[in-house]
Amino acid sequence: MAGDRLARIMAKLDAATGAAPGTTPLCAVSAEITGMAGAGIMLMSGDVARGSFCTSDDVSNLVEELQFTLGEGPCVDAYHLDRPVLEPDLADPAERRWVAFTPPALEAGVRAIFGFPLQVGSVRLGALNLYRARPGPLTDEQHADCLVVADVAARAVLDLQAEAAGVAPEEDLLGVNLQLVVHQAAGMGSVQLGVSVAEALVRLRAFAFSQDRLLADVAGDVVSRTLRLE
Repeated sequence: MAGDRLARIMAKLDAATGAAPGTTPLCAVSAEITGMAGAGIMLMSGDVARGSFCTSDDVSNLVEELQFTLGEGPCVDAYHLDRPVLEPDLADPAERRWVAFTPPALEAGVRAIFGFPLQVGSVRLGALNLYRARPGPLTDEQHADCLVVADVAARAVLDLQAEAAGVAPEEDLLGVNLQLVVHQAAGMGSVQLGVSVAEALVRLRAFAFSQDRLLADVAGDVVSRTLRLE
């Protein structure tokens, strides 16, 4: 039953809470509950990826960084389509997608990957990303667990944001990396190029992709004025 499933998941989260000051066990527990190798949560606003809320391991961290840099992947699609995006075999997909994301994800050891939107009522917050190193679809039980975990994660994001209200934006809010330097760079690029901030972010992503660099690194160069967008 749904109530029993939620109680089981909340009990695991409660047991893991307080592992380290300023951190959340949400992603690690999400991976454990769903039987995945790793998990990550990407925050989004409108059409813009805001960055990673948490990741469970180095591979999940890379997966989130790739999606943030490239603007494509299961989290991005799950958020925009407002439904789960399931890829049981990234190496041999039924539908070819994520042309830029797939090769480095496979190289990192990701074989199956699943994105679930984070939503509370009509408010969309981002997406939960889950991966494993072997191909194969989710079982019915895993799929049901993923849906509940995504709901719990969405509410946890809102709770942590509420707790962080009033804290200066440049501070590291409870370990949440909002990639503020990227949005600062997008603002500077908007002025340099005479385009909207959204268009400047697209240009930043395109430049990072063309140079095989992470978006955050390119943004740092723009903010430090060692790089000017043309």
